[in-house]
Amino acid sequence: MEEKIKKIKSQIAEQLKSIKDKNSLEDVRIKFLGKKGEVTELLKEFKDLPKEEKPKFGKALNELKNEIENSIKERETKLKAEEISKKLEEEKIDVTLPSKKIIRGSKHPLTRVIEEIEDLFVSMGYDVCSGPELETDEFCFERLNLPKGHPARDMQDTFYITTEYLLRTQTSAVQAHTMMDNKEKGPIREIVPGKTYRREDDATHSHQFNQVEGLVVDKDISFADLKGTLEIFMKHMLGPNTELRFRPSYFPFTEPSYEVDVSCFKCGGKGCNLCKHTGWIELLGAGIVHPNVLRMNGYDPDVYSGFAFGTGLDRLAMFKYEITDIRLLYSNDVRFLEQFDRKDI
Repeated sequence: MEEKIKKIKSQIAEQLKSIKDKNSLEDVRIKFLGKKGEVTELLKEFKDLPKEEKPKFGKALNELKNEIENSIKERETKLKAEEISKKLEEEKIDVTLPSKKIIRGSKHPLTRVIEEIEDLFVSMGYDVCSGPELETDEFCFERLNLPKGHPARDMQDTFYITTEYLLRTQTSAVQAHTMMDNKEKGPIREIVPGKTYRREDDATHSHQFNQVEGLVVDKDISFADLKGTLEIFMKHMLGPNTELRFRPSYFPFTEPSYEVDVSCFKCGGKGCNLCKHTGWIELLGAGIVHPNVLRMNGYDPDVYSGFAFGTGLDRLAMFKYEITDIRLLYSNDVRFLEQFDRKDI
């Protein structure tokens, strides 16, 4: 019995030295301490020993079992430490190496245009307002002098959620809200940038697009105020040599109404492919606020007058940055967007 105990101690010490992983360590534990392990077999032989030898070898067997368990735990701890050390070595970072170039994002061209317009009009004393994209028929059409059945609605075919609710076709709906919410019925100066929706989708039109519309309501507002405001607006956005041309048009919510063209900033008005060799680019709609619109939204047209204008931000961004396809603005193509990180834009 004594020789067997010595032999097991020698074996366990030798085998634990060569253990390199947890699975091998578990095999050693089973070999010596398992149900059919060598220490278990010795315990079975212990029953057949003479009575006077049992105290001696009983103590020796317990010490052997405890010694093996402690040796296995000690080896397990060392294996864990070695594993952690190896992992740390593999994940070590050489701080002396040059850093990797961080890819920096850039502002979307639409964001650039919106912020530039907002900065300009805020400096002129305007408020920047917003409103719901899911609008009622009342505010999207009726309060803008477009009653049910009006033929001009056909130009703004949009997405109806119910017979009463629809995705707004223009940010002019916010202007109606502003006039209605102005309890004191005092002067208004606001611009409204935001998303609008119409059933269109091609290279120059999108079912979702962005507009900015402006509204001024005050006493003694005239066409001269509108003309001066738009000249400042377009010269700021497209260059100081930009000229404007006003052509009579029709909008239900303004009277008189105008289509506003700007001189082609690419050819200087001489004629090119961009302006279709006319020297002009149609960019805005504008006019004097219709008396019916003022009256329906709580303003006395005999006391107050106003002007309104609107332009598509997508179209303005396309002209400003010479973008040929409106769908590029919504493609999220990094190759396209990273062009607008240049300092010369």
